[in-house]
Amino acid sequence: METTNQTGSVSEFVLLGLSAHPKLEKTFFMLILLMYLVILLGNGVLILATILDSHLHTPMYFFLGNLSFLDICYTTSSVPLILDSFLTPRKTISFSACAVQMFLSFAMGATECVLLSMMAFDRYVAICNPLRYPVVMSKAAYMPMAVISWAAGSAASMVQTSLAMRLTFCGDNVINHFTCEILAVLKLACADISINVISMGVTNVIFLGIPVLFISFSYVFILATILRIPSAEGRKKAFSTCSAHLTVVIVFYGTILFMYGKPKSKDPLGADKQDLADKLISLFYGVVTPMLNPIIYSLRNKDVKAAVRNLVVFQKHVNQ
Repeated sequence: METTNQTGSVSEFVLLGLSAHPKLEKTFFMLILLMYLVILLGNGVLILATILDSHLHTPMYFFLGNLSFLDICYTTSSVPLILDSFLTPRKTISFSACAVQMFLSFAMGATECVLLSMMAFDRYVAICNPLRYPVVMSKAAYMPMAVISWAAGSAASMVQTSLAMRLTFCGDNVINHFTCEILAVLKLACADISINVISMGVTNVIFLGIPVLFISFSYVFILATILRIPSAEGRKKAFSTCSAHLTVVIVFYGTILFMYGKPKSKDPLGADKQDLADKLISLFYGVVTPMLNPIIYSLRNKDVKAAVRNLVVFQKHVNQ
């Protein structure tokens, strides 16, 4: 990529991160490093469990394995950059590296939105139409569903990243963020970004609005079906099969809606505090949520807990 033709004097960006709060950098370095290791371990164990345990060779756990792999990819596209920014005095990133990081993070986020809606459909069929479940959610159906999720997220990210990187950046090159977050990068452009704004709005409707509506309607039907089950034990068992997914959905979309939907303070004196809060919320979305996903599924799903225990026991026997 010839950055000189498209960006003028800008061939790299400076990531501000927590530069205004140096005392917090060491603390957050250790905290984020610990969480990243937990993400790799937790999601890695879940992937191994869904592959090695034959009891988990079902559509729901196939999607769960994809979700775990996606979380590893998403955090790996940003966390090493964040950790490096805490250690390096000059927090710079090249134009091309910024484009790659932007593409990966946007693609993983968009893919997760679609994947969570696919998982909601799986739970809807399993609870509302259990007799048709083996036919509707056959291998010929759920594998293309996963492929579509990845392809759609990657395509959307390719469009957004291409539009952003074609802009002219001729002034300030300081990104007030930990990573090359696309909205933070667009603020630096000295060209008309109306096409980017419209395109981003359409993408948000497709990858946020539609999946949220789809998941919401799915759970309305799921809850209605569960409430019609006569026995309390039957209702509890049915709800337990979707409670982990519902919890993950609430955490994932709740953080996004809070991050982008909360009102902005008009008080200049509170701008620094709000800026710090925005960054910490972004960290929660990018690091804490992927860390919570395997914990939620492990604690709220007896099949996953049993598979993890079997994996640990098997590893002990191998070591002996």
